[in-house]
Amino acid sequence: MPKKRTFSAEFKARLVLELISGEKGLMQASREYGIKDAVLSRWRQDFIANASQLFEQPKEVQEKDVRIAELERMVGRLTMQLELSKKVLSYASSPSRGND
Repeated sequence: MPKKRTFSAEFKARLVLELISGEKGLMQASREYGIKDAVLSRWRQDFIANASQLFEQPKEVQEKDVRIAELERMVGRLTMQLELSKKVLSYASSPSRGND
């Protein structure tokens, strides 16, 4: 019984790109790499079907981005409040307020 070969994702992607770009034909690649044309066709179909996932962000990343933006706004508001409080405090504790 022949041993089943395994190929890395990088190898599969490189080979499929050769097919898609027209650098190699299906039969040529099949002969050159010793891989059945049906397997190469399946790799190409899987590659094309899943290509859009490359440009999608996982939902948890999107949720984290929203939370980070919310926290940055909160930090900005709190920083402004702190600066205002410092000014009020320095004004109130100033000996030259004119009440003397």
